[in-house]
Amino acid sequence: MSVTIIFGSDGGATMGVAKRISKKCSGRSVDIKDATTADFENCQLLILGSPTYGDGTLQSDWEDNIDKLRNANLKGKKVALFGTGDQTTYPTSFVDAIGILYDEVLELGAKVIGFTETSGYDYVGSTAERDGKFVGLALDLDTQSSMTEKRVTAWLSQLL
Repeated sequence: MSVTIIFGSDGGATMGVAKRISKKCSGRSVDIKDATTADFENCQLLILGSPTYGDGTLQSDWEDNIDKLRNANLKGKKVALFGTGDQTTYPTSFVDAIGILYDEVLELGAKVIGFTETSGYDYVGSTAERDGKFVGLALDLDTQSSMTEKRVTAWLSQLL
């Protein structure tokens, strides 16, 4: 299965997760700043990743390049999402960015896969939570870094 991971990252944490995912599934990772329409379209599984900023916004490179996503033909494409956030410092907007990306890809007709359980997290609210699950893989590298490897592995086994 061909897998493309498109991510935005400032401090490098989300890029690190993207590279880890890409290595585990023999995929390719592409920074959203460098992504083309073909990167979104020419794969069997598209994985999008973003950290959440402050009170629940997309990472700035995603905001600056959101039209690349909006101009891609994702009708019927399998899309999975992952996000990094800090549930302690920002408990009311934990991994909101993947909720934002979820709404974007749904609007484009994508089939979102890879929902994950919310148990094991300690947050107040998240736009990434729908019907009692996260719309993708939620990672807190600040307070739960020891859980990252296990969560990534379990999530990928669900996707692949």
